Amino acid sequence: VQLQASGGGLVQAGGSLRLSCAASGRTLSGYDMAWFRQPPGKERERIAAISTRGYVTYYADSVKGRFTISRDKAKNTVDLQMNSLKSEDTAVYFCVGKRNGAPRYDQWGQGTEVTVSS
Repeated sequence: VQLQASGGGLVQAGGSLRLSCAASGRTLSGYDMAWFRQPPGKERERIAAISTRGYVTYYADSVKGRFTISRDKAKNTVDLQMNSLKSEDTAVYFCVGKRNGAPRYDQWGQGTEVTVSS
């Protein structure tokens, strides 16, 4: 599956952005999905994940309570609503997927850059 992330940009601290991950080639319904991010000069980290049916979600402590991951079955997208943004949220964000039951995420989309100004 080909993944394309969009929605990044420049926002002031305290503001919000909504990232969207669109899939082409096949439906995302059979994929566990996640958002990773890589801040400048730092390691890539998984910040949110959602199961194939959307019943189970995961959030890193750094974004818990501020970010929400969701699926839109009709649009075949996985979205990340980001609220109360902080300067430390500045990063390139990646939409990632894996077939349900696969050991690791192996479908990576092109990243979208988020810059939060303080």
